[in-house]
Amino acid sequence: MLFYNTRHGEKILFSEHYVNLLLVDGHQGLEIKRHEVLTFGQKRLSLQQKSAVRRNISPAELFSSANGVRPVKKVLVTGVAGIGKTILVQKMLFDYGRNNDHLAFDFIIHMTFRDLNLIDKPTNFRELVLRKNRHLAKVLDNILANDSKLLIILDGFDEFRHYRSCDVDIFVTEPDEDAEVKEVFGSLMLGELLPNASVMLTSRPAAINHIPVGCIDRFVLITGFSLAEVQDFFLRYFQDSVLAERMFTVVSANELMLTLCYIPAFCYIVCCILKESKDLSGESPKTMTDIYVQYLVALLRSHTQARAETFLQDQKTGTIQQLSDIVLKLGRLAFHKLMEHQTLFYTSDRDVEALEGSSLVSTFLDKTVAQEPGCTEEVFSFAHLTVQEFFAALYCAVTDQTLPDALQTSGEATNNGHLDLFNRFLCGILSERNATFLSRQVGLCCTKEKVETYREKIITELKMLCENGAHVLNCLHCLFEQQDSSLAAAVQPRTLRVNVSDETLSQMDYNAIKYFLNLTKGKISELDLTGTGVSCDALRDIQPLLLRCENLW
Repeated sequence: MLFYNTRHGEKILFSEHYVNLLLVDGHQGLEIKRHEVLTFGQKRLSLQQKSAVRRNISPAELFSSANGVRPVKKVLVTGVAGIGKTILVQKMLFDYGRNNDHLAFDFIIHMTFRDLNLIDKPTNFRELVLRKNRHLAKVLDNILANDSKLLIILDGFDEFRHYRSCDVDIFVTEPDEDAEVKEVFGSLMLGELLPNASVMLTSRPAAINHIPVGCIDRFVLITGFSLAEVQDFFLRYFQDSVLAERMFTVVSANELMLTLCYIPAFCYIVCCILKESKDLSGESPKTMTDIYVQYLVALLRSHTQARAETFLQDQKTGTIQQLSDIVLKLGRLAFHKLMEHQTLFYTSDRDVEALEGSSLVSTFLDKTVAQEPGCTEEVFSFAHLTVQEFFAALYCAVTDQTLPDALQTSGEATNNGHLDLFNRFLCGILSERNATFLSRQVGLCCTKEKVETYREKIITELKMLCENGAHVLNCLHCLFEQQDSSLAAAVQPRTLRVNVSDETLSQMDYNAIKYFLNLTKGKISELDLTGTGVSCDALRDIQPLLLRCENLW
């Protein structure tokens, strides 16, 4: 088994790169107000602090009853993009195949919603199994008849095209009874179909409101790497203990990068940057945008070096133009699919067809093959949701693409945080320093007019929000991504009211607030920290700011 996000040309065995994941038993709230990745850090700390009422469990314990009374049949595994849901599934299959898992099942059926998306006509559960496993035709009846010893794993519910319409009132009770895919799925989850079978469903938080949670016996949240596992990942990635330790020391000195490394997919991205930039000998990244700009350049450098080309130097053969053209096509794909809430792209999509034949595509897109009888289709996705958001923002920054409607009006973005990170990336890319860097390294140019227009947008919005005492956190992050002290100086509201209430603040939130307040002058009329979870200890390092504050809540 190859590591799931192995890059083009790499041969990384899954058994060499898997590290243990921290699973926390317990149902999490379904209300989503902010981007899932941005809330991850604080939720992880909160769960660790509540370890007395949460218990860590291993994959082998997923279906074991905690009290020995109520059987655990339906398990929902959730976690943010890139946290390791698919890797957990691979680990379970890997261990089951080697008899190392201790799961009390005679058979496991594994399906992905990427494959199920290709089915556009009524089908039945038997056919869903046999369509890719014809060798089971003679034994499937025995497997389904012994459903108490059967585990069905359904991976990636958030990628299901019909996930918003799974609350069905049509059910099937027999494996060979035809219905729409979503009806077969609903029947399985609610126990109408194969009632004694165990089912494990994985999903990002964005989709769990559409799952019939009343039938779930156990909710499990994957909370990513521990610090020791981050170190272990570095060792496995670099395959050299001295080099791995040196790289980990570099990351440990950068609070932002270390925080992101608790998410496995981010850890991989950071390692890619370190591998190409040789320990960040230049300026260390200060913002999310900085990290992703360096990631883009690192992978482009790796791509061109792999083809014995001098990185972005050969003007005569048009290397820069070729690369920038492909990056723009990737950006167009990322932008349009992000606006449609889609993270999977099929070869039948027009924007995917435009990328056909480009060797650069495999550098940034993961590819899987979805199969149906008589039909095979390649399915693409970016290495991580945030990579798609970065490319979408890059496309918006360097073309005449208008802003999404939700960002056209002044004030804090809504959409359950759907565009929060896109907006931050856009602000960071349109900063003078990143715009100059991208122009020089990749040949992608943001017009000076667009840079200035966005600067004015940030100033105007921040001034208005501070004067009105409206919620200001997202706007503070946009300011932080720019890393331009003159912007904060230009705000100068008549009254400075900073409202970041009713949000559990992560370290990144806290840094953005401090950055702004340290750059402002005069009295702070109000600082509203109600419901943020900020402790007195955390406030000590901004004591000089508190002395300027007339009202602290």
